Amino acid sequence: MNRSSVNRVVLALAGLLLLAVGLLVLAGGLDLYRHLGLDMPDGWPLTSPDQPLLSDSARTRRTDEGWWWPVVIGGLSLIVVLGLWWLVAQLRRPAPSSLALPAPGTGLRLRLRTKALEEALESGTDGLPGVERARMRVAGRRTERLTVHGSVLLSPAGDPAALVEDFDAGPLAQARASLALTALPARLRLRVAARKPAATPKHPRVI
Repeated sequence: MNRSSVNRVVLALAGLLLLAVGLLVLAGGLDLYRHLGLDMPDGWPLTSPDQPLLSDSARTRRTDEGWWWPVVIGGLSLIVVLGLWWLVAQLRRPAPSSLALPAPGTGLRLRLRTKALEEALESGTDGLPGVERARMRVAGRRTERLTVHGSVLLSPAGDPAALVEDFDAGPLAQARASLALTALPARLRLRVAARKPAATPKHPRVI
C-alpha cells in the first residue's frame, strides 16, 4: 500500500470517528431523542442536554485498579506518537527536490529538478502509441535508488505489452542516460479507457 492509499485510509477513519462523535454530541445537545420520541438503550452517551458525556461511574470505574492508569497513559501516548509520525511522513518528500547531472570534464555541477524529470517522462509517455494520458512520480532518497511510479491510461485499442516495451526503450532509457544510471526501476499501473458507444445516426425529419 503506497503513501497516498494510507493517507486516504487514515483520513477516512478519522473522519468517520469525528463524524460519529459529532452526531452523538449534536443529538444529545439538541435533545433530539426526546423530540423524536426515541428510547435509547441504557448506557447510551449524552441522551439529554444536561447529561455529561461520561458519567461519574464511567469515569471512575477502573481507577482503583493498578493497571488502569498505565494503560490509559500508554494508549494515549501511542496515539500521539502515531499522529506525529504520520504528520512528519507528510512533510517528507518521497524524492529529493533536485538530482545531480553528470558533467564529466567540465568542472560544472549541474542539477535537474525532480519535477522536470517527471514532466519529461510524462511528455515522452504521452507521445507513445495508444496512450491517452500519463502521470509519473519519481521516488527515492538517493539518485542510485530512484524508482519511477507511473499511471498510464491507454486507449481501448492500446497494446499494454507494446506500451511497456516502448516506455522502457524510450522515455525511461532517456532518463537513465541523462542521469548516467545503469538501472532505473519503474512500476507502471496501466488502465484502459472505456470504449465510447457508437453514435446513433439521426434520420432527417419529414414534414
